Amino acid sequence: MKSLLLAGAMIVATGTCASAQGGYWVVGNRATSKCEIVTSNPVINAQVGGNIWFGTGPYQSLDDAKLARSTIPSCPAVEQPPANTQDDEKKSD
Repeated sequence: MKSLLLAGAMIVATGTCASAQGGYWVVGNRATSKCEIVTSNPVINAQVGGNIWFGTGPYQSLDDAKLARSTIPSCPAVEQPPANTQDDEKKSD
């Protein structure tokens, strides 16, 4: 019985570690002076002359990462393109 519980705990721990690898990170890129959302764990290399100077995350969804980016003072505001409305579609015809 103990070995069965131990095996179950190992499976849960392995699944937790595997799911922790996915996600979204917000990184500050000095070359572009922008904050970007990436899907891999960033390597912070500003001290050795690299362009990535900070990274936060992981975030579970893209929306969470966008929200986090909007709250970081070092990140410039990202302007979203306006949504198409029915009036815009009629004008293009």
